[in-house]
Amino acid sequence: MTSAFVHPTAVVEEPELLGAGTRVWHFAHVQAGARIGGHCTLGHAVFIASGAELGQRVKVQNHVSVFAGAVIEDDVFLGPACVLTNVKNPRAAIDRRHAFQPIRVRLGATIGANATLLPGVTIGRHAFVAAGAVVSRDVPDYAFVRGVPARQEGWMSRHGHRLSVAANATATCPESGWTYRLGTDARLVCLDYPDDAPLTQPGE
Repeated sequence: MTSAFVHPTAVVEEPELLGAGTRVWHFAHVQAGARIGGHCTLGHAVFIASGAELGQRVKVQNHVSVFAGAVIEDDVFLGPACVLTNVKNPRAAIDRRHAFQPIRVRLGATIGANATLLPGVTIGRHAFVAAGAVVSRDVPDYAFVRGVPARQEGWMSRHGHRLSVAANATATCPESGWTYRLGTDARLVCLDYPDDAPLTQPGE
């Protein structure tokens, strides 16, 4: 395992809380109390607040802000300039730190460029939030959502391909060949690989 890399222009207040193999690039700022897993990438001008948690192999693109209370699980992609908020009714003159509503982005999900996640939402495993979307409610596993406010417009495979599938039927990902089934309960599951298992391993 390799140690973490921190660019000389970056500010990491507690380097010992960076996982092995993580890279922190130009002008990023990681506050004391933030926890970053192994083999993550934090791009240019990324801000990770105290109390935020990132899992393993998370890719955070340029100009992303992750505020206190956010939990980012393994293999999540945060696109350029997306924002994860934590207060629904902020006021400069009123301290609302006691009212933080944490966001959770679950295993393998993608958040597109300039998307905004409003306080308290959970993004399901392997879900895909389109660029510029404003997410105000929870997103199911494998769901594809877009728009303002974001609405579901279908399903995505774990490899990032749109799936055309009806209830109680199956669809196949064109890249992996894996089969997905949409149950009568409106939940999509992968039949060939566990939904809660990472595609990659440490160091990959």
